[in-house]
Amino acid sequence: MTVVLRDLLPARLRRSWAVDGTCPDLDLYSLYRARQTADPHHTAVIDAKGELCYTALERKARCLAAGLAGLGIRAGDVVGVQLPSGRNAVIADIALAALGAVSLPFPVGRGGREAVSLLARSEAVAVIAATEHRGSRHAADLLALSAELPSLRTVVAAGPGTAPQGAVALAELTRTDPHTFLPARPNPDSAARILVSSGSEAEPKMVAYSHNALAGGRGNFLGSLLPDGRPPRCLFLVPLASAFGSSGTAVTLARHGGTLIVLDHFTPEAAVDALVAHEPTHVLGVPTMIRMMLDRLADTGAPRFAPPTAVIVGGSPLDETTAAEARRVFGCPVVNLYGSADGVNCHTSLDSSAVRADGPGVLAGRPDPRVADIRIAVPDTRELQEVPPGTVGEIVARGPMSPLCYVAAPDLDARYRTPDGWVRTGDLGRLEPDGTLRVVGRLKDVVIRGGANISPAEVELELATHPLIRDVVCVGVPDPLMGERLAACVVGREGADPTLEDLSAHLDARGLERRKHPEHLLLVTEFPLTPAGKPDRARLRERCEREPEPAV
Repeated sequence: MTVVLRDLLPARLRRSWAVDGTCPDLDLYSLYRARQTADPHHTAVIDAKGELCYTALERKARCLAAGLAGLGIRAGDVVGVQLPSGRNAVIADIALAALGAVSLPFPVGRGGREAVSLLARSEAVAVIAATEHRGSRHAADLLALSAELPSLRTVVAAGPGTAPQGAVALAELTRTDPHTFLPARPNPDSAARILVSSGSEAEPKMVAYSHNALAGGRGNFLGSLLPDGRPPRCLFLVPLASAFGSSGTAVTLARHGGTLIVLDHFTPEAAVDALVAHEPTHVLGVPTMIRMMLDRLADTGAPRFAPPTAVIVGGSPLDETTAAEARRVFGCPVVNLYGSADGVNCHTSLDSSAVRADGPGVLAGRPDPRVADIRIAVPDTRELQEVPPGTVGEIVARGPMSPLCYVAAPDLDARYRTPDGWVRTGDLGRLEPDGTLRVVGRLKDVVIRGGANISPAEVELELATHPLIRDVVCVGVPDPLMGERLAACVVGREGADPTLEDLSAHLDARGLERRKHPEHLLLVTEFPLTPAGKPDRARLRERCEREPEPAV
């Protein structure tokens, strides 16, 4: 491994959580093997192909690990994974953990430009990508771009279809004889996985997490929502390759010995079918997905299903109306999760029903020090300076789930981490007298569409290259289904009036994925300015809310 992934937390503090039992202090593969040994025939994964038990999954993962080792992949190497949610993604997770390699998952559908950025900055030596998925041929696309990736040695093609020339077929690697393969035993405080977060940067941020931070800190979050201590059955509506989905293999399987129920592509019909057929104890998704499921259940007359233990909703703020309807329809508590890949997690409890209560913003529950200690600090200070009790300030977090660092981004480490390891979230909040966290706003400029972060700065940079655009500002506008949608405010060149179709075609050519394309367009002759001489985004946002209709 050549990319440096150093831990920004004090080593003594990190070790204390292993010593006192807050973290399991085992690598992810060892944790998974312990679960497999304890209950070898327990169902590990349910996907479109059916069920896979712990023993069958471990055998396939061990074969893949042996095959990857034969290709020269070693402990500490970064390996990209661009696969839909399903058994292949889980097999890859466990195989890379067995190698002691660092997994870098990113969802299918990411544009080629973004994939190259992730793989290049992380110095990934290999990538496991889908041969074909919903019209995208990621393995072939990455092979075509390999000249821009000097560290990349191997492209592994997974799934149905013929592997493109120059790629290695995943099916061949999973037939490797594993008997001579010896699993690595990495330090549990070393890097295990890199989470990708769009955040507010022009390029996606990458955040390195250790085995203990995933299975320990994030594992304690899910553990607090297991009232009877039995292994959970988790229906993940979000991709396993997302930051939210990182609680899949590492937490649901390795830490808690549960069952993963996954969809290779979310639709409300597929989600409702899985709810009815597989009786999950926990359903994890973003508010938009839950709203779409509620609409589907209303249309179909609410088929009978066993009420889950909890519906866990994160990714963007949860409104009272959705929470109340979900509690009624699903017949269970709705947990409001406030968290991010950057290193913060706080959630409401199973016996809490309040989302807003009296006051601004949204209630996010009481911080759990076994997951992340949360403080409210003065923004834009190098050292941590807490604000007076009850005062609004920047939310900062540090605890067992804290990541190691940002990947290949010392500027982000300097901006978002204090010298003693606290994570600056860029979010505004306050702690209530009873210790409950209330999230009231954002310092950073980011649009959250259906739980997915969109950086306006990234889209602006791409649109600024359009020949018909003289100036552009992108803002988020409220939307009852998606939470927010992106609007492009455009000043055309010499009276030109580009259309949304023009903008979308240009962004397609630039390799920007469709979820980041603007869905509103506001044409102006000039931008209103703030006293500092910058475009007044607030006034533009108000105009977008009043004037245009969303694109279909």
